[in-house]
Amino acid sequence: MNNFDFQTDYESLVSHYPNHTARPVIGISGNYTEGNTTLAEGYYKSIEQAGGIPVIIPPTDNRVLLTALLDRIDGLLLSGGADVNPLYCNEEPQKALGSINPERDACELLLTRLAYDRNIPILGICRGIQVLAIALGGHIRQDIYTADGETLPATIKHSQSAPRHISTHTVTIESDSILGHLLGDKLCVNSFHHQAVDRPGPRFNVTARAADGIIEAIESNEMKDIIGVQWHPECYAPVGDKTMAPIFRYFVERAERFRYVRGLHTEFITLDSHCDTPMWFDRGANLGQRRDNVLVDLHRMDEGGLDAVVMAAYLPQGERTIEALADATLQADKLIDQIKQSVKHYPSAQIALTPKHLFSNKSMGKKSILIGIENGYALGRDISNVERYRREGVIYITLCHNGDNDICDAASKSKREHGGLSDFGKEVIAEMNRTGIIIDLSHASEESFYDAISHSTQPVICSHSSSRALCNHPRNLTDDQLRTLAAANGVVQATFYQGFLREDGEATIIDAVRHIMHLIEVAGIDHVGIGSDFDGDGGVRGLASAADYLVLTERLLSEGLSPKHLRKLWGGNFIRVMSQVQYNGYIKF
Repeated sequence: MNNFDFQTDYESLVSHYPNHTARPVIGISGNYTEGNTTLAEGYYKSIEQAGGIPVIIPPTDNRVLLTALLDRIDGLLLSGGADVNPLYCNEEPQKALGSINPERDACELLLTRLAYDRNIPILGICRGIQVLAIALGGHIRQDIYTADGETLPATIKHSQSAPRHISTHTVTIESDSILGHLLGDKLCVNSFHHQAVDRPGPRFNVTARAADGIIEAIESNEMKDIIGVQWHPECYAPVGDKTMAPIFRYFVERAERFRYVRGLHTEFITLDSHCDTPMWFDRGANLGQRRDNVLVDLHRMDEGGLDAVVMAAYLPQGERTIEALADATLQADKLIDQIKQSVKHYPSAQIALTPKHLFSNKSMGKKSILIGIENGYALGRDISNVERYRREGVIYITLCHNGDNDICDAASKSKREHGGLSDFGKEVIAEMNRTGIIIDLSHASEESFYDAISHSTQPVICSHSSSRALCNHPRNLTDDQLRTLAAANGVVQATFYQGFLREDGEATIIDAVRHIMHLIEVAGIDHVGIGSDFDGDGGVRGLASAADYLVLTERLLSEGLSPKHLRKLWGGNFIRVMSQVQYNGYIKF
């Protein structure tokens, strides 16, 4: 640009509208020396050439700022720099340790973990790969030339004297890795480091090594967009060398995809129809606290772009004596109260009773918590409890759980004592129709399923069920059941419990998507939704908690679903049933 004739450039830029296209924003961690934040030109030029918008992230200890920042970037690039403080690896400093950068350490380790939680694509370069490992459960060696137990020291010169854009050694890349697809199985690279990852941790696979065994690249094994490389690919762009350009193009493309998916989740209501988080309330969990063993909370709902969730007051099937039935009702009442009390503590959450509440809460930026009862055992033999629970805000009741109750036979642990619905069960169906509570047939036997549909005047749901054609489990629905449910204008909500997705081997997000697509193929796009069963043993690799829902949406887009389809799948179909059942019910909110 001619600094002495900016008017010409200005007129050229604004002469036509529109004058720009949306691009993904890539946050790049800046270096920090003597009070100044700096960034080598290779980083921002590589991002710019790949189609991204580079912005520098200065080191800061302001956690609120970091969280807000991550809402505004679409990818995170962790740049190179000084050694990482060994105290973050619970070690004392070795003699060979170089200078450390405490301002960067604290900021970038936290930033990495927060970005990981949000599924933001991450690329770590040199120091950046080491930060990835430390932040996410791995370990680095303070000095690769120092013998350490059984680990042999490096034999290649990894801190070259040659210019930064010159390659000085080779790395071997796993052919089935992302880098392998981008760059081939052998690559010449530059090298400027004396620390390196020695244990990547449980979240990463090693995908490249130098000839002396030093780890040169790691990639996420959880199906997240995270790559770390030990060399400096950004050094090639300033001299016009495009050898490393595929790395940055891939990274920016994934960031663009993330930007698009996150935007979709702002356009429509996303609803998960079944989680069992209330089971954890007695063990100290609450909606505002992030705990490793709890999969749905306000943090994860934010991270996954989830607007609404039905929290189930779950009751395991027990004895059916008068005393046991009375106790079951009391337990359900307690769980419902705990759900309401948990929501009261957080202004960003609100109990939702109707579809109108869902849309209102979305417009105000609030998360919606709905209440369901899992197991009609809670009703005892008192039909008046149906109306009482509706007035308490319960939107659905799962007729049974594992084992028969006084309403119907179950899919599992059943003695088929009723042959479907009992006489009391038929009364319950009629009363749920009258009061406006959705009938949930997850866990019901096939006989109970067909009986309920034939006796109900309103559409029904299966709040957390998958396909028996793909996984032969009695809890899953046959194709005939799916067609019958669709004909009755109902909805099946795909669930992510390992045992309902695969009969053998490890289930992953790939299996979850396979079930969703089969449900759509058989029942139609108007009759399928999402019901995770998180915190009730739901969750698989790649779809481990509510925080991973953006990843699920991206996978479904890749399967060919349109935004219109996703709007239905992510809540529109469930809300349709909810609206119809409540509109025709006696009790209004």
